[in-house]
Amino acid sequence: MAAGTGLHGRRFDPGRVCLALVATGPEVSGACEQLDSPARLAAWLVAARLVPPGTPLAAVDDTWVARFRQLRTGIDGLISAQLTGEVADRALERVNALAAGAPPGLRAVRGRSGALVRALSADPVCGALLAVVARDTVDLLTDPVARAGLRRCEGDACRRLYLDTSRGRRRRWCSSEVCGNRERVARHRARVKAVP
Repeated sequence: MAAGTGLHGRRFDPGRVCLALVATGPEVSGACEQLDSPARLAAWLVAARLVPPGTPLAAVDDTWVARFRQLRTGIDGLISAQLTGEVADRALERVNALAAGAPPGLRAVRGRSGALVRALSADPVCGALLAVVARDTVDLLTDPVARAGLRRCEGDACRRLYLDTSRGRRRRWCSSEVCGNRERVARHRARVKAVP
């Protein structure tokens, strides 16, 4: 599963690579744009496991950054509409168009230790990597079980999306350690303040 670095530098695993891409955007809290340069996008591509570590990413440039950010906006709009019961046909068209592209070819090669590791069969191209993320979005939104687990963090300053795979599906926050802790501290302070 894809993971990224979120608020306060903590790891965040939303459960799907498409949700990890959405998590790279600016937050309500004012957290920074995480895909602000080709180098940051290249690092995210590796962290999200879209490309194996060590893959040459010299082709990643500002146009890649713009295209990934556009896809991120479309996915966020599409999933937000799904959660609220609205329709986002333009975002759906954009995601479907990108999902129609061919993903990068994969092959197994021997790593330094002799174990088989994943490698791309050719240098990655932007459209192929966008297709992987767009297809993940299509898979998520067309799978009734996965779609039922979609949640938006209930933290005051957080808009992150994640898949709730908890027992009983009662998870409320993207991260219990960050947003959940912040909420619990705020409730505790309110109770203490209310006591005369």
